[in-house]
Amino acid sequence: MIPFNVPPKTGSELKYIEQAINSDKLCGDGHFSKKCEAWIESNFNTTKALLTPSCTAALELAAILIDIKAGDEVIMPSYTFVSTANAFALRGAKIVFIDVRPDTMNMDESLIEAAITSNTRAIVPVHYAGVACEMDTILTIAKKYKLWVIEDAAQGVMSTYKSQALGAIGHIGCFSFHETKNYSSGGEGGAILINTPELVERAEIIREKGTNRSQFLHGLVDKYTWQDIGSSFLPSELQAAYLFAQLENAEAINNYRLSIWDYYYGELSQVINSDKLPYIPNNIKHNAHMFYIKLDSDEERTEFINYMKKECITTPFHYVPLHSSPAGLVLGEFVGNDIYTTHESSKLVRLPMYFAMPHIAQEHVINAVKGFFSDD
Repeated sequence: MIPFNVPPKTGSELKYIEQAINSDKLCGDGHFSKKCEAWIESNFNTTKALLTPSCTAALELAAILIDIKAGDEVIMPSYTFVSTANAFALRGAKIVFIDVRPDTMNMDESLIEAAITSNTRAIVPVHYAGVACEMDTILTIAKKYKLWVIEDAAQGVMSTYKSQALGAIGHIGCFSFHETKNYSSGGEGGAILINTPELVERAEIIREKGTNRSQFLHGLVDKYTWQDIGSSFLPSELQAAYLFAQLENAEAINNYRLSIWDYYYGELSQVINSDKLPYIPNNIKHNAHMFYIKLDSDEERTEFINYMKKECITTPFHYVPLHSSPAGLVLGEFVGNDIYTTHESSKLVRLPMYFAMPHIAQEHVINAVKGFFSDD
């Protein structure tokens, strides 16, 4: 069976994990954590990067950091993972969902302004499949209404918008290093990028259970105490060691994935119309996080998944829109018309895509897809 995903491995993971074990520093903020954070800061031009146990944790930290409270409203697409909404709902915010663009499946930036009220505090663009949202428009709106911009760049590591790294454009960015992402820290994992210098000190305090332990470790105070609300947002040093093996090979991993993506597109565009294939806008570089196709209907998608399964190929669909979920109906509201979110998401299916995917496996996937459409 050709899997949908295989966690990336570069060959240095066990060596670095052994080094971390032998360092006797396993609880986080050790040698490899610092190396990962320095790498992110240097390569993505962010003021401060802090590793977290997951992107979920990074989003929750961000919600605390911008003081989201009960009664606040946060605008985001409904077509996203539950963590995007949960992070703000946990602080008591009302989640305001808007429709997506059918071309990128990102939030429709032209609908944001109509969803803003006196209670709106933040906009959360989600860079679906590592393809950037229209950030210039989003930032302009945010500045006009004095709103925070929290980028959910879980899928966007190594992608750019007008040469700026995703996650480093808004006030705060959140990365995922889950095993399904382009770069993994051995299972779960994430990072928060603080792009607003005045937020750095408080971010470090919140991340350390609300204490100024970071200042203590840097010799700035003689003891650390409880300063603010917070939680345990430090990953294990073993996670950081695994991740660093990925980051130091980030370019090679990125190029390999792009070669797979380009081959899919070149071959499948011969049998599938371009409006059913991923769309990459101008001035954007993507990271080949995902290759998806759209069928004509939910029923045809089911037929496709079953057909591919018989060919020993795993092709899962993706999110169920949050606004139609049980929690979404209680904790959120869809503003405007759901023209594309439900309709387009019900047709989308993902093809196998992972680092070191053998060419013969990709050929089999392509031939199977072509076979489905030729039989159709």
